[in-house]
Amino acid sequence: MLDGLKQPEEFPLLLDQIALRAELADHYDLSPSIEIAEANAHLYARMKRTVAPPDWAVFAPYVAAINRLKAERSAVILAHNYMTPEIYHGIADVVGDSLQLAIEATRVEADVIVQCGVHFMAETSKILNPAKTVLIPDPEAGCSLAESITPEGIAEMRARFPGAPVVSYVNTTAEVKAASDICCTSSNAAHIVAAQEADTVIMTPDKYLAQNVAKQVPGKRIVWWDGACIVHERFTAQDLRDFRSWNPETRIIAHPECPPEVVAEADFSGSTSGIIDYVERERPAKAMLVTECSMAANISDALPEIDFVGPCNMCPYMKKITLEKVLWSLHTMQGAVEVDPEIATKARVAVQRMIDLSRKLAA
Repeated sequence: MLDGLKQPEEFPLLLDQIALRAELADHYDLSPSIEIAEANAHLYARMKRTVAPPDWAVFAPYVAAINRLKAERSAVILAHNYMTPEIYHGIADVVGDSLQLAIEATRVEADVIVQCGVHFMAETSKILNPAKTVLIPDPEAGCSLAESITPEGIAEMRARFPGAPVVSYVNTTAEVKAASDICCTSSNAAHIVAAQEADTVIMTPDKYLAQNVAKQVPGKRIVWWDGACIVHERFTAQDLRDFRSWNPETRIIAHPECPPEVVAEADFSGSTSGIIDYVERERPAKAMLVTECSMAANISDALPEIDFVGPCNMCPYMKKITLEKVLWSLHTMQGAVEVDPEIATKARVAVQRMIDLSRKLAA
């Protein structure tokens, strides 16, 4: 640092990034390469509508290095639907929403799981696979929704509504899962709530998901924690009305983490997997996905006849996961997620109850 100059707070992170890149450069040739891009053209075919050829030449060396390293490490990559296309299509072995990834985590045979998603997802994989190594490429890939609720908050809700079961979204920490009776995802929340024997059900932490579920399960009194997703709470009903007046032929599809008045304006509402199923089934000419930006990018090449239009909101936490960080994590085996065994045992009960009930309802 130069004498007399104050070191900015972000400077240590910059140094870490420089060191990371220097370490990777010592072991891998990560220069943009048309040759490697062409050798992996079968992967590029899955994302060519959203990734320009020059960008693919930049991504391809990382993709090739990661895919080689996966085999060497006996690793599998689980990627959420909100990952960027080069991760989603280029290196992921399993893709899906929170429920799909939780179920697939129980089937993994590899020694190492790399979770391309946010921290609570990696925790869930570790809870379900305590003997495996679970890596998250950036431990700071958190979640505003997960951070909005604590075990103390669960205790507060139980005190206010004695005897009511606690249904907690998987978008929560291991400690919160351990304090809950059962987990849910946006794709199975209504079924999980309807299956509870009590008349009153506590839902945490997403108030909007709870309010939308309450409309689907009118026979239950649903009470909720005051939490929300920073991606979905920013949409407004007026946004959708304005967009529809501008382009009335566009099919508007909203995630149930959006406020109820937004969901009411949409043509369909569903989880990320539900959204994919809907557009694959309905094949609208134009579709607006009221959710995280990468959703449309990741399914557009499989549905070239659909014109996916904005707006969308980007999750800053999901975007912390990059190819460079995935390669670093696999190269160094750093970023291992650990969960206290006692907490993991209790949390596993809540997650497994969700998985078991979802399978039973689907049978």
